[in-house]
Amino acid sequence: MLNLLKAVFILNLIKVEYAIEAIKLGSTTVGVKTSEGVVLAVEKRVQSPLLESSSIEKIMEIDSHLGCAMSGLTADARTMIDHARVTAQNHHFTYDEPIKVESITQAVCDLALRFGESVHDEDALMVGYKLPPSRPFGVALLIGGIDELGPQLYHTDPSGTFVQYDAKAIGSGSEAAQAELQDRWYKQMTLAEAHSLALRVLKQVMEEKLDQHNVQLAQVTKQKGFEILSDAELKEVIDITEAAMAASAPTAAA
Repeated sequence: MLNLLKAVFILNLIKVEYAIEAIKLGSTTVGVKTSEGVVLAVEKRVQSPLLESSSIEKIMEIDSHLGCAMSGLTADARTMIDHARVTAQNHHFTYDEPIKVESITQAVCDLALRFGESVHDEDALMVGYKLPPSRPFGVALLIGGIDELGPQLYHTDPSGTFVQYDAKAIGSGSEAAQAELQDRWYKQMTLAEAHSLALRVLKQVMEEKLDQHNVQLAQVTKQKGFEILSDAELKEVIDITEAAMAASAPTAAA
């Protein structure tokens, strides 16, 4: 019996490791926290000219004060975000207050940890109890929001681990992107500067030219809550970012 339990544990550990490695093949995703709010930016991989880029959703709203960006399997992310939305609404109805960012992150990670569980209670199944997933969720999330503690940014992975960050990159270009964030993020950064930093990082790791069709940008602020920037707003930020990068680029010697 002990050997069987050990084998199951090792198998589950291997599954988690594979899921974490799979995320490194996903879209590059960046989150930046400032004193004004949180910025989330994601690369949208438009793999066909016939594909409507607007149909690719990599950033989603959890609640009016909470947003989430993903890298990995979109279907798995939707399951986790749906769970987060229900948790946020239940908290609001029960306590008449918005849920804290850390609490919603904990709820998402609790769901991630339930893979491989079995349900033996027939009554639970009869009332529509959802069966736990048989494998780890193949997605990493950046959850950004505003609560009584101010702007918050958390990273979750398939192991059910969550960590708070000032700036974080995940996905295929995460190593280079994280290095760039470490070089350029600073505590007094404004929200507008965070927009430009997030897009600058994506521009440096993306294979295609940066435009409003292959990037999604969102922000969470105390004044407006969660909002995804429109194509026009995104294009304006891209133009500002590219102009700043061109101005700071070293000029060739005469």
